[in-house]
Formats: sequence, structure tokens, C-alpha cells
Amino acid sequence: SILDIFGFESFDSNSFEQLCINYANEQLQQQFNWDIFKSEQVEYESEGIEWRYIEFTDNQECLSLIDGKPLGVMHVLNEESSLQAGTDAKFLEKVKAKHAGSKYFDVPRRLLDGFVVRHYAGDVEYTVGGFREKNKDSLHPDLAGLMRGSDLGLVQ
Repeated sequence: SILDIFGFESFDSNSFEQLCINYANEQLQQQFNWDIFKSEQVEYESEGIEWRYIEFTDNQECLSLIDGKPLGVMHVLNEESSLQAGTDAKFLEKVKAKHAGSKYFDVPRRLLDGFVVRHYAGDVEYTVGGFREKNKDSLHPDLAGLMRGSDLGLVQ
């Protein structure tokens, strides 16, 4: 069963922003699983309390697909974004090559410019057009100047 209390979403067209949102939701689901299931069961065992194991989906493999070092989707994207000759198509080819065997990753034949991530709450098709550019989104110069001028060291 799925408890989606975090706003997981899938639209007709999903791009970089949606991947970031759904990745955050995967992280929140993992934290929820730890707080509610894993840690309680570990505590029961350590205290010798009789209990029955509760089955739940552990989404760590999906998180590793997205953020694992050095092969996770985000790390491959960062690498491709740093290359002057990098493209969204090259990013897609690298991700496909690195994750072809993952049960949380798929590339249906009909989806020429994207990939599928099998999230805890369902499969989502991501279209890679614009991924590199959106990943390089920089801070507006006015905001950067304002932050540098702050009296707070944390903000500088």
C-alpha cells in the first residue's frame, strides 16, 4: 500500500522540475518509512518486545537511481551540464546506458526523448528536453548582490 502524504505528481508532460519534486517526495517517503516502520521494528527487537513484522516498500533503490554517486541520474546530469559540448540527448544516452538493468528505470520504445522512473507512488515519464539548461539555473545577479551585501555571514 502507498501512503502519499507528500504531493507526488505525474502529468502528461514531466520535465526536470517534476523530477526534483518527485525526488523530494521519495526522500520524504523514505524518512516516513524509517520513522514509522524501520526504527520502531529495530527498537522492538532490541527491547525483546513481541511483534509481527510489517511489510512495507523500501524505496532506497529508487533514491539511489536518482541521487546515487557516481551513476545516479542527477550526477550524470551534473556531469553533462558541465560539459561545453553536452546535450540533453547525450545525457539521455548516458542515463540509459548506466541504468538499463534497474527495475526502477525504463525507456519505452515509444518514448524517444525521455525515460521512466518507477517511483513508490507510480511510474512517471520524464522528457529530457531542457534538463541541462534548467539544471544550470543560476541565481539572479541582483539577488546574488543583495546576499553578498548582507551583514549575516550565513547569507553572504
